[in-house]
Amino acid sequence: MYNVNIFQFSPISENTFVLFNHKKQAIIIDPGCYGTKDEDTLKSFIESRELTPVLLLNTHCHLDHVFGNKFVFETWGLIPHIHRLEKQVLDYAPVAGLMWNLPFDNYSGELVYLEEGEITGLVGEPLEVLFTPGHSPGSISFYSAESGFVVSGDVLFKGSVGRTDLPGCNSNDLSKSISQKLYKLPDNTIVYSGHGESTTIGAEKKSNPFVRG
Repeated sequence: MYNVNIFQFSPISENTFVLFNHKKQAIIIDPGCYGTKDEDTLKSFIESRELTPVLLLNTHCHLDHVFGNKFVFETWGLIPHIHRLEKQVLDYAPVAGLMWNLPFDNYSGELVYLEEGEITGLVGEPLEVLFTPGHSPGSISFYSAESGFVVSGDVLFKGSVGRTDLPGCNSNDLSKSISQKLYKLPDNTIVYSGHGESTTIGAEKKSNPFVRG
């Protein structure tokens, strides 16, 4: 079973996730650390729990979800795992940072590509990769059947869905990703979103005003 710790980082209040197990192995998902204060918070938590980060995952590569990729790589030697369609989004992130007055030093090294249906995560604690485009062309979600949660990035929120007015977005794809992928998960599955509070699949199927179950 995974323990899940959530940090809100950057002026955009992005949710960064640290998943860890009883062996004190850890996965970092969407490090949004912007500046030394955020970086110190993440590092202090990991060191205080005596965790060993072994995997870096990105649900997608919009700037607020990759601010901390370079820091994580330089601190723990972890290579970002993304969907191949997000490479263009990752490369564009510094330009977006300047547009939003949030300049940052982007990660530009080796990448590992994940595909639909692939299993990642820690040994004995699988995370299934779900291809959930729409908010971003190569957005992926990470589903743990054993622990009963999905990390959805900016696909599905409590009472809302990801925006589709950015380059590479597609509203039809987003709706399909939610209805055909996320809403097929058990109703009691916890949804850990890229911003805001967590929710459940059942709650969103019942009351989400944008995509009903």
